[in-house]
Amino acid sequence: MGVDLRPVVPALIVAVTGVIVLLAQAFAGRGKASPSMPLSLLGLFGALASVIVLAARGVRGATLGGAYVLDDFSLFLHGLILSVGIVALLISPSYLRATGAERGEYYALVLFSIVGMLGLVSCLELVALFVALEIMSVALYGAAGLHRTRPESTEAAMKYFLTGAFSSAFFLYGVALLYGASGSTWVDRIAAAVAGGGEGGTLALLGAGMLLVGFGFKVASVPFHMWAPDVYEGAPTTVTAVMAAGVKAAAFGGFVRVFLRALPGLSEQWEPAVAALALVTMVVGNLGALAQSNLKRMLAYSSVAHAGYLLTALVAGDGAGTQAILFYLVAYALVNLGGFGALAALARSGREPLWLDDVAGLARRRPALAAAIAVYMVSLTGVPVSAGFVGKFYLFRAAVEAGYVTLAIVGFLASVVSAYYYLRVVVAMYMREPVGEDGWAHVSTASAAALAFTAIVVLGLGVYPGPVLDWADVAARSLL
Repeated sequence: MGVDLRPVVPALIVAVTGVIVLLAQAFAGRGKASPSMPLSLLGLFGALASVIVLAARGVRGATLGGAYVLDDFSLFLHGLILSVGIVALLISPSYLRATGAERGEYYALVLFSIVGMLGLVSCLELVALFVALEIMSVALYGAAGLHRTRPESTEAAMKYFLTGAFSSAFFLYGVALLYGASGSTWVDRIAAAVAGGGEGGTLALLGAGMLLVGFGFKVASVPFHMWAPDVYEGAPTTVTAVMAAGVKAAAFGGFVRVFLRALPGLSEQWEPAVAALALVTMVVGNLGALAQSNLKRMLAYSSVAHAGYLLTALVAGDGAGTQAILFYLVAYALVNLGGFGALAALARSGREPLWLDDVAGLARRRPALAAAIAVYMVSLTGVPVSAGFVGKFYLFRAAVEAGYVTLAIVGFLASVVSAYYYLRVVVAMYMREPVGEDGWAHVSTASAAALAFTAIVVLGLGVYPGPVLDWADVAARSLL
C-alpha cells in the first residue's frame, strides 16, 4: 500500500521552490538579475492553491507514518502562513534594493522558514515537530543577519541564534522527559499515558514545563522575551515582518496542538502557569512599549503584549479558546505585516523611518499610507470596527468563560494603556509638522497592493468577521 503524500504537498511545493531559487541564483550570470522573487511568489501561490484544493476536496488524514497530519486546524494555519509569505514577498523587492540587501538567498531563506512553519503546525510526533522548529529557526537566523555591513543586524542574528539554541535545548529536554514518562514521543500516546497517571506523572509535568519554556521563547512571552526588541530592531524590516506574523502563528499553532492534544491530563497544573505567564506578559509588554521611541522596538514590545493576550485564550482549553486564538492570529498577522511593510516601503538609500520624527506629518505627504498605518495602530489598540477589537473580544470572552476573569480584566486594562503608544504614532502623522525634507521613497506598486490588501481586510474583519470565525471554529473542533 502506497504512502499518501497529498497532506505534505503544500510544504513540498515551498521546499522545491526554495531549492529552485537557490539554483537560479547560483546560475545567474554576473550582473544579471536572478528571477528569485517571481519564482518564490509563484511557489507560494502554488502552495496556497494546493491548500485550497485539498480543503475543498476533503483531503484529511495523517501521512509519513502518522507523524504529519492534515486536518482543518493545520489547513487554516497553512493558509495563513502562506498568505503571510506572499505579502512579505510583495513588500520585499523595493526594500532590499533600497537597503542594498538584494540577494537571492533572502528569498530561499524565507521559503525554507515557511517550510518549517508548515511542519510546526502539522506534526503529531515531537521529534518531527522539533525538526520543523529548527528548519524554521535556522533559516531565520541567517535572514536576520542579511545586512552584513550593519553591526545591529549581525547582533540581531547572533542574539536570535543564541536564545533560539537555548530554547531548543529546553524543548528537546522536555521531549526527552515526556518520552521517559510515556515511552513515546507521539502526541496521542503521550496523552493516553498522562491521562492514566502513575509514577510518570511528575516526570511528565517536568517535561510539560520544559516545553512551556521552549514555546515561550518562540512566542516571546515574559520572561523569555528579551531577544525580541533587539532582534526586531536589527533584522531587515521585511524579515521582522515574517517573524512577527509567520513565526507567531506557527509557534502558537504548535503550542496549542501539543498542550491541548498531548497534555490535557495535566491541564490543572499547566493552565495556572500559562495564566500567570499571560498576566505578566501583558503587563511587561505594554509597559516596555510605553518607553519606546523607535518604532520597531515599540512593535517588538507590542508583540510581547499580544503574546500575553493570546495566552489568555489558551488557558480556556476548549474549542472557544482555540477559535479565538486562530482568529486573532489572522488579525495580528495582518496588522504586523502592514505596520512593518509600511516602514519597509518608505526605505531609501539605506535609510528607513524608525523614529516618531520620521513619520511626523506623514499624512500631509503620503495621505493614503498614513491612513493605512492609522488603521493598523487602531486595530492593535483594539478600537471597534477593526479586526483587533473583534479578536480581543473573543480572546477575553474565552478567558471569562473558563473562569479567568482577572486575566480578562488585566487584558482590557492593558489594551487601554496600549492606546497611548499606538495612537502616539497616529498623532505624529496627523497633528505634527513634518521634520525636514521628504526624503523617503515612493511606495512601489507591489508594496501598495500588499498594504491596501492588509488594511482593507483589517477593516473588513472588524465589520464582518463571520466567515473567518466560522473557519476558525471548524479548525478548532478538528483539533479537539
